[in-house]
Amino acid sequence: MRSMARRIILVIAAAALAIGVYAGLERFAPRNPAMETSLPAIAASTNLRPLPHLSFTDINGSAVRTADYKGKVLLVNFWAAWCVPCADEVPQFIALKKKYGNQGLQVIGFSVEDDPRELRDFCHRHEVNYPVVPSDLRSADAFGGVLGLPTTFVIGRDGRIHGRHEGTTDFASLEKEVVAMLTAPQD
Repeated sequence: MRSMARRIILVIAAAALAIGVYAGLERFAPRNPAMETSLPAIAASTNLRPLPHLSFTDINGSAVRTADYKGKVLLVNFWAAWCVPCADEVPQFIALKKKYGNQGLQVIGFSVEDDPRELRDFCHRHEVNYPVVPSDLRSADAFGGVLGLPTTFVIGRDGRIHGRHEGTTDFASLEKEVVAMLTAPQD
């Protein structure tokens, strides 16, 4: 019960922080239409930090090393089975992996503060087709941190973080991003 209360407090705190940041940006951000059209390009260029070289053990006891995914487009999703919006996204990640896996897409789920048995049961029930690593929010620090769950990072074949989706993911946009990265010429 104490663990559930902690989870609820974490979700409420993350939501309150996200709302506060959004409200602050809306209130104090300049309203220059010319500037607004250039913001996505600026934001995309600042995300190009390298993928951290990390090693974990997934729920099946297999080693998961980020270095093993060099040359692939990688979606790294920080989520929790107890987080309803997170759990709702899992079938869509499964579908993306099925659709684009043979073209070089890989998904890794970092499950935050889930009970190990409940996490394995959840993944088995949903037939998750990608590695799921039990973790905590400290693992997210290597990717630049997360404000709340779910948060998904998009890593290109070049091994750099190209995108970050905080909160519920717009999968139509994410799929377009994935397709663009999969079909982009490789250096």
